[in-house]
Amino acid sequence: MALSVAAMCRNSLLTCFVRDTRYSSLRVVTRTTSNKIGNGKVSLFSKAEFSRLYSLVRSEKLRIIGAMVSLGIYTVLTMTVTYQFGKLVDFIIVTRRTKDDLIKFAAVLGGLLALFGICNFSRIYLMIVAGHKITLKLRQKVFDSIMKQEVAFFDKYKTGELVNRLSADASLVSQSLTSELGDGLKSVLMFGSSIFMTFYMSPKLATFGMLIVPPIVVFAVYYGRFVKKITRDIQDGLSRANAIAQENISNIRTVKAFSNECRTMQSYASTLDEIFKLMVTESFRKGTFNTFTSLTGQGMFFSVIFYGGVLIKNNAMTFGELSSFLMFMVYMGFSITGMANFYSSINKSVGSSLRLWEILDRVPAIPVSGGLVPEEEPRGHIVFQNVFFSYPTRSHIPIFEDLNLEISEGNITALVGASGSGKSTVAAILLRLYDPNSGAVLLDGIDISELDPMWMRQQIGFVGQEPVLFSGTIRDNILFGASDPSSVTDEELLFVAKEANCLDFIMNDLAKGFDTEVGERGLLLSGGQKQRVAIARALIKNPKILLLDEATSALDSESEHLVHDAMERIMRGRTVLTIAHRLSTIKNADEIIVLDKGRVAQKGSYKQLLEAETGLFRKLIKHQAIV
Repeated sequence: MALSVAAMCRNSLLTCFVRDTRYSSLRVVTRTTSNKIGNGKVSLFSKAEFSRLYSLVRSEKLRIIGAMVSLGIYTVLTMTVTYQFGKLVDFIIVTRRTKDDLIKFAAVLGGLLALFGICNFSRIYLMIVAGHKITLKLRQKVFDSIMKQEVAFFDKYKTGELVNRLSADASLVSQSLTSELGDGLKSVLMFGSSIFMTFYMSPKLATFGMLIVPPIVVFAVYYGRFVKKITRDIQDGLSRANAIAQENISNIRTVKAFSNECRTMQSYASTLDEIFKLMVTESFRKGTFNTFTSLTGQGMFFSVIFYGGVLIKNNAMTFGELSSFLMFMVYMGFSITGMANFYSSINKSVGSSLRLWEILDRVPAIPVSGGLVPEEEPRGHIVFQNVFFSYPTRSHIPIFEDLNLEISEGNITALVGASGSGKSTVAAILLRLYDPNSGAVLLDGIDISELDPMWMRQQIGFVGQEPVLFSGTIRDNILFGASDPSSVTDEELLFVAKEANCLDFIMNDLAKGFDTEVGERGLLLSGGQKQRVAIARALIKNPKILLLDEATSALDSESEHLVHDAMERIMRGRTVLTIAHRLSTIKNADEIIVLDKGRVAQKGSYKQLLEAETGLFRKLIKHQAIV
């Protein structure tokens, strides 16, 4: 019985489970099916698949043609040297020639071998360079396609799975199309040339030797189809493993805070065990196939030696000719193995390429750009009109049912409501991260689905509930919000940093100031510092609309007060939508909209809503003890 990966990993987990008995009855349930883009079916090898794979190498056709020319010369030289080797054997054993004749013969062979080496180097070098270029271009195409997808796409598919397709699948496909393609074509040419030479030298012996080919071809076709399917299954398994690893490493602080290292390790080990079982199956089939081809080839080789000896005895062939013939048979054997491996490799690449095509062929539900671009700046009048919405991954759970709300231009509007009432979803729809199932969202009377998404988002400054920073400097993160970072002056950078109340800690607490590295996801900054940098990022493009999803929730009281003062100055002349998760942040709003179960329950000023004794707003204040 094959040793499972999970069994090996459990040895390292044993001490964890002995120490922490909470997990003694833990049963890890792993999915037997994987998230797949598309229907997940693996079709038979088709001309269309070949054609699409060929389209990937078209951009490198000059290098590949150069490699093919070198390969052709290489093959001719190989056949020539091998044929002349037999002549050399007869030259030495049978004929009586002088030492000078032997030296001349060896010199010619030496020159051919030198040219042989040059051609071999050229084909390998050109194929490797072409492979690198194709890999980079393929990864760029896949990455571009991923980045163009709507947010709902990322709700459904895990980051680790997408990264695996971007890296492992792209590498496997490009490797099959270049280096392994070169080796495969080499095998084809060597096989064809060797057949020609063997029939040229002895048709009888060649016919006898060719009996090996049909059964190997039949076996190779069957094996190739198997490899195509199992490669896809293995890659899907690796995607799941990568997703588990990436998710838990990214959230390692939470994992450790709940002492869940052992559970995480066990979950990862179980996934690896599934992959290992597939790999064992693949290894068994591969071993069977290689053993069959090897034994068949060796048996035929010795049979050819025996039959060739009979021909020599009957003076139908010389010893040198048999030597060359056997070398051609060896080339045929290696070529058959090479072609079988190439066929297997191509099927592997098709299995991986299907996973890439699913991404490349997917048309995003919400385009990155394209649509109306108004000539005038937006006034900022926003209307949600009979909006029905549910998240694509939870389509059975309605978030909004006939939602109607209006955000007046130039006003500060606050959204409040209990958890799950849809406050943050309003922001997501306004940014057009999602489209409503029905109804419309209007900006200055125009349905935002008709507007260019890129233009529209440039008009909105957004600060999320959880500050998100990228690896790089503080300067990089603030300029990330600018439509044209190169046009932002140092004065503008200092201004927005001051307005967001982050200039003081940047200049006084950080030795490198704006050039300070923030670390992955901004981990080198405190929560309040990250939030203030995020606010500066929203302000850098001087937006007409500000969308603040509880933008000051991570600040201490003093910083929150300073930022509120700055916001009051910046909000003038803009439409501001504040999504409040704490009622203390919305007292100065021009209008407050209270959401409940996906609908507007109340609206009015803070004072008006507070005076309504039976309203939901008053209950929310009572629960949070806000005065």
